[in-house]
Amino acid sequence: MPLLEVRDLRVRFGGIIALDSVSFDVPDDAIVGLIGPNGAGKTTLFNVISRFYPVERGDLVFRGESLLHERSQNIIRRGIARTFQNVELWPRMTVLDNVLAGYHSRFHTDYLHFVRAGLRLPGTRHMETEARDKALEILRYMGLERVAGHPARGHPFGVLKKIELARALASAPSLLLLDEPAGGLTHEEVDRLAGQLRLLIVEHHMNLVMRVSDRVVVLDFGRLIAEGTPREVQTDARVIEAYLGTQQNGAP
Repeated sequence: MPLLEVRDLRVRFGGIIALDSVSFDVPDDAIVGLIGPNGAGKTTLFNVISRFYPVERGDLVFRGESLLHERSQNIIRRGIARTFQNVELWPRMTVLDNVLAGYHSRFHTDYLHFVRAGLRLPGTRHMETEARDKALEILRYMGLERVAGHPARGHPFGVLKKIELARALASAPSLLLLDEPAGGLTHEEVDRLAGQLRLLIVEHHMNLVMRVSDRVVVLDFGRLIAEGTPREVQTDARVIEAYLGTQQNGAP
């Protein structure tokens, strides 16, 4: 059974069809890259999976169960986490607290309520200590331990991307949706993630996508135009025309 099944998705915004009859699987043992020109529907698809956008038709099936009736705040509890092209953090909170929020999001727990309760309950204090230890372990893994106590604002964009990724990792996802990871991670760091997690990656850096992905899905104007191994996609005439060809001709 695939980890995620995208079934005949159609998404409309007024008179604009953003996704049209899109179907593909994310296997339980593969990394999938999602590519296409600007406006192809890649981020729209991520927002649909995250349940930010409704669908007109189709289904999303994760581990055998539909996601369509889930609220966006419950998706992470189902085992799906994501990063954003534009970083989404709590800027006044410390880096560590941002990551702790990701840890607690796995449970039906509001982080600030958890901390207040922890001041009174010994058992909760023990759980919070364990959570902090795990959050610090993730920050060390990401090379962020030196800024753990700093506010999340004011850091270079690459550092902010790593903080956001650390928060996503703290939720222990079964599937991680990575939106433009090359904006904050080196290719080697993405390789390391790919060896440990199931990933669905949106990325404009073709060399990165082709190297780390087992399968590649290509969108153009909201429609799926190709799917296959990196080698198959690179030689597909429709992909060359719609995406690779435009890059080779110098267009963004």
